[in-house]
Amino acid sequence: MSNVLIIESSARQQDSISRQLTQQFIGQWQAAHPADRITLRDVARNPVPHLDANLLGGWMKPAEQRNDDEQVSLDRSNELTDELLAADVLVMAAPMYNFSIPSTLKAWLDHVLRAGVTFKYTTTGPQGLLTGKRAIVLTARGGIHAGATSDHQEPYLRQVMAFIGIHDVTFIHAEGVNLGAGFQEKGVNQAKALLAQVA
Repeated sequence: MSNVLIIESSARQQDSISRQLTQQFIGQWQAAHPADRITLRDVARNPVPHLDANLLGGWMKPAEQRNDDEQVSLDRSNELTDELLAADVLVMAAPMYNFSIPSTLKAWLDHVLRAGVTFKYTTTGPQGLLTGKRAIVLTARGGIHAGATSDHQEPYLRQVMAFIGIHDVTFIHAEGVNLGAGFQEKGVNQAKALLAQVA
């Protein structure tokens, strides 16, 4: 049995293409792997705070020196990080906002990229600690960005995943979804066809 962690980040609750892809993924994955456990965290509906002084204090101060706000921030980060550590497969559903990822997804990443927990510094540089995991990224993009200099989404997430030791990363892009009905249908159908192969 594997643990699958899904992170939703679309600000749209209705008519969200990345959420449509997530639902297809869940249905196909459950059909193929009925014993697997799926955990869904929606950082748009339940956003985590952005990185702030309380979180930094929670990470860096000894327990006896933390104030209540710092402890609450640390407990939240621990919960999010524990979910990631327990996952065998990480799925991130990310619409492209302003050429990159939603700030809610960035905030989640800021909570789980933790020195000594998901990566460590060594004399030869940083080393990821989450080896053996797999990541799948489902994106929805208004324009056509794959392979273009305007894509600050895939390169960033690939680097972040590699930084914590996840090198098996699959991207599935629904491209051109705001370019008109024909483009949207084509982009979504191509993404769904690729998604069927992944699950």
